[in-house]
Amino acid sequence: QVQLVESGGGLVQAGGSLRLSCAASGRTRSTYAMGWFRQAPGKEREFVAAINWRGSTTAYADSVKGRFSISKDNAKNTVHLQMNSLKPEDTAIYYCAADTRGIATPRFRAEYWGQGTQVTVSS
Repeated sequence: QVQLVESGGGLVQAGGSLRLSCAASGRTRSTYAMGWFRQAPGKEREFVAAINWRGSTTAYADSVKGRFSISKDNAKNTVHLQMNSLKPEDTAIYYCAADTRGIATPRFRAEYWGQGTQVTVSS
């Protein structure tokens, strides 16, 4: 079993920045790909970003390209999501996820989930 714990969410004004972190524990493997998803009220959960097991390849949703950046620290079993130029439409609960296939793709197959962290962007 893999446990994922997110942190770093909060309230920020439009145009501001936040950095989310996800700490992995349990039966984690550095060969897992890590990703971020989000779910806004009344909407389905959607893919945001992913990074492959090496940390050499990333994938992003079109809506966040150029504003968000995902990174991975295998030694610390952590993954980060740097979010810049935030918009009110980025408001959502952000979830960390792990994919045992190890590849970064928008068709990320989340097999493990964190509990989520709230991000609210005010206009």
